[in-house]
Amino acid sequence: MTNRANPDFQQYANKSASSCDDVILSILIPFFGDDPTRLAAELNTLVGSRRNVEILLLDDGQPDPELNATVARMVNALSTPTRLLTAKTNLGRSSGRNVLASQAKGRWLLFLDADMHPGSEAFLDAYLELIDQDDFDAAFGGYETDQAQDPRFQVHAALSQTSDQNDATDRQKIGATAFCSSNLLVRSRVMRDVRFDESFTGWGWEDVDWAVRASRAHKLIHIDNPAGHGGLQVTDTLLEKFRIGASNYARLLDKHPQLSSLPGARVAKTLKSIPFQKFFRGLWASAAKSDSLPMKMRTIALKLWRASWTAEAI
Repeated sequence: MTNRANPDFQQYANKSASSCDDVILSILIPFFGDDPTRLAAELNTLVGSRRNVEILLLDDGQPDPELNATVARMVNALSTPTRLLTAKTNLGRSSGRNVLASQAKGRWLLFLDADMHPGSEAFLDAYLELIDQDDFDAAFGGYETDQAQDPRFQVHAALSQTSDQNDATDRQKIGATAFCSSNLLVRSRVMRDVRFDESFTGWGWEDVDWAVRASRAHKLIHIDNPAGHGGLQVTDTLLEKFRIGASNYARLLDKHPQLSSLPGARVAKTLKSIPFQKFFRGLWASAAKSDSLPMKMRTIALKLWRASWTAEAI
């Protein structure tokens, strides 16, 4: 059934959604061109006969009408209570997640990216057992990067595996800045108190900002319940995302000066003190894309590229 009551988006719901009221967990999946059907189907299997878990998807601007139609057909076929929201225009990462949180019925919310997949058959059970303990307000389960069979994606895989893929013990030492908005479990009332800052536009760092702010009044924990993370990108795309994300990183440091001790911020400050440092970007970009260089050198070049643009923004 289709609901057009909200002027900002259309809603399509399957039959199970109409009888879904006392919801413990809402699984929230935003997508923009990425196909979420594999993830939704796998979650449907894990949910099984439960009727206290729902899946809520957001097509953020409908860049691909055919994909939207495919997702709607998939929603209708699922046994899990499921709804598809279709935004009329692209809302962006922060606003889209805020919309999902506001429309969810669950007392707890689990944010997943469309290109993710459950890390194990116990993925959902682990979160429901954690919810039963009821002694925390938000948890980040971590993720495992899929292996890159295609050489074009190996730099991204290596960067993720060395920089972002840590177990709960290591992430707990880092604290709130190790949180991501993907594979994030959070109480719905916490999301009402602490929304994603919609002044972060484009790509990156809105999740770290959210976690830092949420940690001031709520208990955030790290656990080992990883989701598999696909969506690997070619190096040219990474270079562009890092360039665009520099302004968001500068915004993060401006809002939270205490984060100036982060490694990326320290490198950016060092580069900022070097005259004409921006003229090295071509060298770093070429190194990151060079198949002849060791992978460690290529990932370091990517980080220097990102720090160089951040140096210009801070």
